[in-house]
Amino acid sequence: MTPPAHSAAPAWSSLTGKRILDLSRLLPGPYATSLLADLGADVIKVESPHAGDPLRIAPDLFDALNRNKRSIALDLRDEDDRNTFLDLVRTADAVVESFRPGVLDGMGLGYATLHEANPRLVLCSLSGYGQSGPYAQKPGHELNFLGLSGFFAVPGRLDGHITRPGVRIGDMAGAMHAALALTAALGAETEGQHIDVSLSESITAWCSLFALPLRDVPDPLEAGLVQGDNDTFTTADGRRLSLAARAWVSRRTRSPRSWSRAGTSASSGPRSSPPTNGASVVPRPPTSSAGPPSAPSVKPHSYWASRRARSVTRSTTTPSGKGPRTPRPTSASPWSGWAHIYARSPTTFPTTSGAATS
Repeated sequence: MTPPAHSAAPAWSSLTGKRILDLSRLLPGPYATSLLADLGADVIKVESPHAGDPLRIAPDLFDALNRNKRSIALDLRDEDDRNTFLDLVRTADAVVESFRPGVLDGMGLGYATLHEANPRLVLCSLSGYGQSGPYAQKPGHELNFLGLSGFFAVPGRLDGHITRPGVRIGDMAGAMHAALALTAALGAETEGQHIDVSLSESITAWCSLFALPLRDVPDPLEAGLVQGDNDTFTTADGRRLSLAARAWVSRRTRSPRSWSRAGTSASSGPRSSPPTNGASVVPRPPTSSAGPPSAPSVKPHSYWASRRARSVTRSTTTPSGKGPRTPRPTSASPWSGWAHIYARSPTTFPTTSGAATS
């Protein structure tokens, strides 16, 4: 075990002092190894002296992904630098790489060579579609992985509008699986192994939980997965508001196609209080392709933010005998363009006509 790489390395972590050589670039591999570094691993980032990690064009993101790491510049196609890398391998516990399948072997640094240099070494390879199979050599990007995973088959809005996520969740899912697999492997004192992490299969593991139940449903919007009152809205001053409310769904029927959407529309009228046997069911609003809803547009962002603050104040009181309730923080969100309202139905919330019902 090597000494901790940084002063913040937690003494309680089984990863503290484990040495990891990071050959990966861009997002998935560096994010995975940054998590391990946070947990105490001694991560040494290995970059080409000619160009380095392409993500250096985004300095803030590069710094965030490579915090708590050390670095070295090596040309792995140069014999002297390759020997230097093998010297590091002999002192390491793991190597993480994100080249296309076969590239590391072409450098003379495949798993067999690394295993010979250090029989207990764990090699973790991240690639789009895995080290083997019909897609192994195909190029792929995060949007391709989402398309294959079933991500876009799961409706997120009542109008069926599909939006590409801004956060690279396909890459992040693979990074999380890599970090989990490495943590498990490094916690066992066994012979070395080669971990094969497919970014496409990683995000599929997430999305299949929601997509597979819809495969025989003619209209996924009828599956009861979308709540009409849980959405993002544009306020009158052009800012954004996210509204999350607990929806009441009838428990008297088990047929997903007969569930009505627990949402609001201009014609839905006031909500009733939930009956003792379950809840009231609100009719599904008409399908629309007009884009993001703008129900609270008649009020500015500050109005809805102040309503959230009052709601937080009320939430600190509970019925007698149940103890104090921990208040939610009332400080401004770091995402200053957003307000967030957490409400329990039945409660006050905006309808598509801009009015409030309760």
